[in-house]
Amino acid sequence: MATAAYPVRRNAFLLAAGLVCLSGMFQLTVALATTTLVVVTGVEGILGLGPAIFLVAGSLGVLPAGRMMDRFGRMPVIQGGFLLGAAGTTLTALGCRWVSASLVILGFAFAGIAAAVVLLSRAAAAEMFPPEKRARGISYVLFGAVSGAIWGPLVFGPMFSGRHLTAHALVVPWLSAGLFMVAGFVVSLGVRPDPKTIAQTHADDLADIGPAAPLREILRRPGIAAALVAAVASFGVMAGVMNLSGYVALGHGHHQSDVFLIISAHIVGMYGLVIVVGDVIDRIGRRTALVGGLAIVAASCASMIWLDGLLGMSVSLFGLGLGWNLSYVAATTELVALTAPAERGRLIGFSDFGANLVAASLALLGGLVYSGFGVAALSLSAAALAAVPALWLFVRPGPRVALSGSGP
Repeated sequence: MATAAYPVRRNAFLLAAGLVCLSGMFQLTVALATTTLVVVTGVEGILGLGPAIFLVAGSLGVLPAGRMMDRFGRMPVIQGGFLLGAAGTTLTALGCRWVSASLVILGFAFAGIAAAVVLLSRAAAAEMFPPEKRARGISYVLFGAVSGAIWGPLVFGPMFSGRHLTAHALVVPWLSAGLFMVAGFVVSLGVRPDPKTIAQTHADDLADIGPAAPLREILRRPGIAAALVAAVASFGVMAGVMNLSGYVALGHGHHQSDVFLIISAHIVGMYGLVIVVGDVIDRIGRRTALVGGLAIVAASCASMIWLDGLLGMSVSLFGLGLGWNLSYVAATTELVALTAPAERGRLIGFSDFGANLVAASLALLGGLVYSGFGVAALSLSAAALAAVPALWLFVRPGPRVALSGSGP
């Protein structure tokens, strides 16, 4: 069947709708993961542990999920991710209701795996489009996640307005997050045929190379290393800082309900301009986008030293999201372009494994740095973790990344 005969746009719309639902759970997790475990246990020194559990679980779960996608198709795995997310948020709610740290931790782990798996939708979106339109294809789907900017103020914010933050007060919000994941599962059932089936119709240089190459061989291809470094650094720093931002905001004297406004600004930065970003990447080239995005991430992290008001933190988090957007979409587009359909799941899964692991480490260690040395130490450390790979990519010799197509 010709590619044009497949419902690519409908599938892209449904994948975007799935990320709309993920945004509901994502918004609440970012705002409350740092505080939920602290409230349940009463131990402030572990404020980075909640996000770390979420991210480590995601890193461990996404690698086998990517391999399963190559074997069984994209959608069965993504659908399983939504169901696992609903189970995770429900367990977290029960942990808050019964003041059980064990249930909260297990719930965080399930939700973390779910978020990492569902975010693989971006690769499924990219491969449905021809090579010259892949960055734009990713942007169409990721744009759905911008809805997370409204879930917080409209849904979760009012739940906390004027209320004292206790474990029992967190039960209903976590149950609400589970409903979003159930809705995502229902939406995902409409994506047919599987994006991998559509990908096999494109006339890629790598589309018909035979059996999938081992991961170690894929990693040696020109252009892969640069894309992986950018993907891991941009996501790791962004997610690590983002997951600590709620507690940093409380430390500046802001109310819990204000945190959702800050996170909303961050999500707008992450996804609000993603359609424009896709075209920008195609115009300026992927290598330039990788370096530029990391530079914006570094500058945004550093700015948190001085921008501590509600508006200032919102600006910093917006820039953090925008820098991630530019670098991460370019990196994902490159990783998809340099692999065959039967190889993409394992490579994107490996990329996300590293990214989530770095993010978890930064969330955990960043929590300790913030508790011991303050926001300046946290901001400068995060900025350095983005600036160093940006400089490495800028001066690194080797082939430049092409504007489109499958070459480096």
